[in-house]
This record gives sequence, C-alpha cells and structure tokens, in this order.
Amino acid sequence: MSNRTREELVEAVTVAARRHHAAYTLFNQAMAEHLGLHPTDLQCVSLLALESEPCTLGEIAELTGLTSGSATRLVDRLQKAGLAERRPDPRDRRKMLVTLTRGRTPEIEAAWDAPGKAFDQTLEDFTDDELTVIERYLRRTTDVGTAQTARLRSD
Repeated sequence: MSNRTREELVEAVTVAARRHHAAYTLFNQAMAEHLGLHPTDLQCVSLLALESEPCTLGEIAELTGLTSGSATRLVDRLQKAGLAERRPDPRDRRKMLVTLTRGRTPEIEAAWDAPGKAFDQTLEDFTDDELTVIERYLRRTTDVGTAQTARLRSD
C-alpha cells in the first residue's frame, strides 16, 4: 500500500500520463522520420492496421480527426509511399475503401522490432490483475480524449 493520499496518487498518475503522452509523441515523430513519413501518416497506418475491415475516407477522417479533404490528401500520400491503396466499395460504388498494402510491411515491421520488444518488456513484471487495470485506464482515457476532442471541435 502507498503512503500517499488519493490526491497525491491522482496527481502522480496525471503527471506520469502527461509525460507518457509527450514521450510517445516524440517517439512517433522519430519513427515517422525514420520511415520517411509524416507523423500523421504513420499514425493513420497504425490505426488502419487495427481495423478488421477496409475503411472509407470518411472513416479515416473520423479515426484521425482530420477533415475529409485532409484525409483525402493523407491517403494520397500513403498511396504515393506504397502503404495504401483505394478500391471501390462493392456495396456503394460512390465510396472508396482504403486498405494497407503489403509492399512496405517488412520495412515497417523491421523498424518496429526493437521498439516493440522494448515496449513489451516494460509489461513483463506486471501481474495479470495490474495489466487489466492498465488496460482499463488506457481505454477510459482514450474515451475521455475522444469525447474532449469532439467537445473542443464543436465549441
């Protein structure tokens, strides 16, 4: 048990979360530079890799927080970089679906090898119960961040 008050613990988590966010933002920028990409493009590739189905441009705009025009330009850059392709949606020919290509997958996987192992290693000494708490925290803060982004954009 900690000897710190709840207020001190909440403050410590808040400070750690802010430092984590800043460090990960800098890491994402460095990884993007290493791969010759813009950080937003790399983030989009990461988000598309998490999706089980191809995404429309509108869905990419929603995932990335970009306008539809900016999302179109992002996909243009991903296509030019050999990372994504567009194809007509078989259910609605007016829409285009975007999928990741396999072309640069080996290069991206190789770039993620050392960082991925390092990030995995940070979780090794946590118990299953602690990992459950960490996952719950990350999901909740993601939901709050998403809601606050929408709030700020609507103001």
